[in-house]
Amino acid sequence: MRATYLSLRPLVLWLQVERPLDWLALFGRDAPRELEIGFGNGDYLVARARQHPERDFIGIEIEWESVQRTLRRIAQAGVKNIRLLLGDATPILYRAIAPESFIRIYSLFPCPWPKKRHHKYRLFSQRFLQLLNSRLLSDGEVQVVTDHEEYFGWVLSQITDTGFTAFARTLPPSFGTKYERKWLASGQQVFYELTLRRVEPVAVPLKEDVPMETYRVPHFDPDHLSLQDVAEEVHVHFKEVLYDPRRQIGMVRVVVVEDDLTQHFWIEIVHTPQGWHIRPAPGCGVIPTVGVQRALDQVRDACLEAGNRD
Repeated sequence: MRATYLSLRPLVLWLQVERPLDWLALFGRDAPRELEIGFGNGDYLVARARQHPERDFIGIEIEWESVQRTLRRIAQAGVKNIRLLLGDATPILYRAIAPESFIRIYSLFPCPWPKKRHHKYRLFSQRFLQLLNSRLLSDGEVQVVTDHEEYFGWVLSQITDTGFTAFARTLPPSFGTKYERKWLASGQQVFYELTLRRVEPVAVPLKEDVPMETYRVPHFDPDHLSLQDVAEEVHVHFKEVLYDPRRQIGMVRVVVVEDDLTQHFWIEIVHTPQGWHIRPAPGCGVIPTVGVQRALDQVRDACLEAGNRD
C-alpha cells in the first residue's frame, strides 16, 4: 500500500517525547506560534504557513487520514514551519503544551454536534475556553468560525469567567477549506465568526504524569482471572484477556476514562525469574495517569485473588 504522505518529519509523536513540548527543539528557533485545532485537509494551515514564514504553526487533528493528507500537502508546498499532533485537542493542551505558548488559536468549522444528547462532545465549552486562555500569550486571541448558527450562540454562552472579551460577526466565504466549500455547494453564503481576545489570565497548569508502580506476583492463572471494572471518579473497563502459554505472556485489554482523557491500551503480565510482572505493554504509548495506575492495581488484585483460590 502506498502512503498518502510524502514525509513524516512534521509529525510530532507527543506521547513518546518529553512533555511539555520544546518548541525551540522542534522548530530550531523561537518564533511567534499559532495553533489550529482540527485542521482537516490542511488547506488553511498550509496557506497560513506560506503567508507567514516568520511564524511557526502547530496543528492538532484527531483523524489520521486528515493528518496523512496534510503531511502530503506540507511536503508539496515545501513549508518548514509546521508541526502536526495527532490526537484529541483537550488532553494534548492539558498535558503536552505549556501555558502561554501561542499568540493565536483558531478552529474553522468544528463539529457542532447538533443533537442535544451529543452536546457533551462539543469543543469550546467554558472549561475548554479557560484552557485555551491559559495557553495564549497575554495579547493572544481565539478565532472560531462555524456554519451552524445554534452552535455559534452556544459558544457565545460559554464565555463567562473565561478571561475573554468576544467580538461576533457574520462573514462571507473566506477560508477555502473543505467544509466551507461543502456548505457553499449546498447554497450557504453566510458564516459565523467569533473572535475572543484575552483580557484576563486564567491559570490552568500543565497536568503532569503520575509515577507508575508496576507489580510482580507469584502466580498468574488466566483461566480464573476475575477482573473487576471500576466506576468511580475514574472508570476502568476490562475488555478481554489473552494468554500465550508457550511464551508465558498474558495480555489484558483495558479502557480507562478519566476527566479529559480516554485511553485504550494493553496490560502485559509476563513471566520472569522474579515472578509475573504486571505492567503497561510496551509500545502502547500510554500516558501515566491515576486511572492507568488503578487498572494495574485491579490486575494485581485479581492475580493475587486467583492465586489464593488455588
